[in-house]
Amino acid sequence: MSGAALLALPKSGLRAAEPGQASASSPWAVYYADAAPLSEFRPYRLLVLDSRTHPPLQPLADRGRTLLGYLSVGEVETHRPWFGRVKGWGILDQENPNWPGSFYVDLRDRRWVKLVVEELVPAILREGFHGVFLDTLDNPPHLERTDAKRWRGMTDAAAALVRAIRRNWPDIGLMQNRAYEILPQTAPLLTHALGESVYSGWDFAAKRPHRQSAEDYRFQVEALKAAGVLNPRLGLHTLDYWDPADAAGIRAIYELQRGNGFSPYVSTVELDRLIPEPPR
Repeated sequence: MSGAALLALPKSGLRAAEPGQASASSPWAVYYADAAPLSEFRPYRLLVLDSRTHPPLQPLADRGRTLLGYLSVGEVETHRPWFGRVKGWGILDQENPNWPGSFYVDLRDRRWVKLVVEELVPAILREGFHGVFLDTLDNPPHLERTDAKRWRGMTDAAAALVRAIRRNWPDIGLMQNRAYEILPQTAPLLTHALGESVYSGWDFAAKRPHRQSAEDYRFQVEALKAAGVLNPRLGLHTLDYWDPADAAGIRAIYELQRGNGFSPYVSTVELDRLIPEPPR
């Protein structure tokens, strides 16, 4: 999709909503690798980094960056050191079809909650991060929707896990990715809320970015803005995927999301390189 076509799309229904109370003005980025030189991080005030494969943290912290370490709490990946232990507990389910090697985990199991709160979060903080980025929390509601009997209570368990982390770590940064079903409960506990693929997501079958439907776009915008009303200090962020060669298209997404009152970042689905906002 060309930048010109993208710019035309808001006129057909994907218009920016009125800015919310909780607008995050500081530029931010997601980066799950360790090769980028320090100079490439200069534009960003907030960084979400992989908790194991990341650039040196102290130089970034010394330059005033807020650093959040990645933690998947609704899935467990085979390359994580705790995979074998969790698999041995028998609480892993099917593999995520979009991300081979990542398996859904039963958040209702107290052993998983204990591991997250007492081991995984502290390990991220000891590494030098200022807080934690909670990913895959939208899986529990998804599983409960697909099989309400088997997965009864998963949505509540997801919210309870966020509460447990905040209760044990009251002062750390905490960003939740999507999981809009629990956001009304967790928004007061968070420092940041992220909408991933709000305007444009990734088509895993076609292996290319795609626009979300107008209905899905509006739902996500409204959910994020509602969270901002519940917590006026909450940073509201978006992560959209687009062709990095289409500078006009990326600029249009930045403009759209800033019009919504959000702090945007546009990248590729691999999130293994920093893609700067194109100049105007």
